[in-house]
Amino acid sequence: MTCLWLTPFYASPFRDGGYDVIDHLAVDPRFGALPDFVALMAKAEELGLRVIIDLVVHHTSDRHPWFQAARRDRTSRYRGYYVWADTPEPTEEKPIFPTVEDSVWTWDEQAGQYYKHIFYSHEPDLDLGNPDVRHEVERIMDFWLRLGVSGFRVDAASHMIDSARSPDPADDGFWLLDDMRRFVSRRRADAVLLREVDVPPRQYVDYFGRGDRL
Repeated sequence: MTCLWLTPFYASPFRDGGYDVIDHLAVDPRFGALPDFVALMAKAEELGLRVIIDLVVHHTSDRHPWFQAARRDRTSRYRGYYVWADTPEPTEEKPIFPTVEDSVWTWDEQAGQYYKHIFYSHEPDLDLGNPDVRHEVERIMDFWLRLGVSGFRVDAASHMIDSARSPDPADDGFWLLDDMRRFVSRRRADAVLLREVDVPPRQYVDYFGRGDRL
């Protein structure tokens, strides 16, 4: 074994196994604290092991401070971090869990609008077409790369492409992967990006690119 993959350990209500994140820069208390992560990285280096971690930035928990701020105030900058509509807008995207969720839209009484969620209704989708959101994603990656991780397993990658394609159809939305790859490589040239993609195998080539995406 030469590498460890850590599934989500971020602060979370754990309604979805930790994939419902409320703080991307914090370790959930049930696993310890940030100094424990630093100690783990030091031990991994001592043993010659690389560490990759889950990057969950397609959505957040509805308890994330960003979403709470977005709900309270339509003029908040965080309102644009998520996807809202006065009425449920038609979309080709279907709920990932159709036996649990009837729609990708849920009404939020406090916000006075519907918000979009491909996964559970307690996991609102981030709007990756928003440059401010992409800056937050870069800040998260930079934080963990500086602590020594060797890369990321990017959760829900194909759905991230869908989110990027909607506001900017350039390169069918794959510009998002290119941007993330460039950012990570500038921080650590040998960093790895693994991705979860729910697409037919014939489409895998789009995610590999010319060896410069995944």
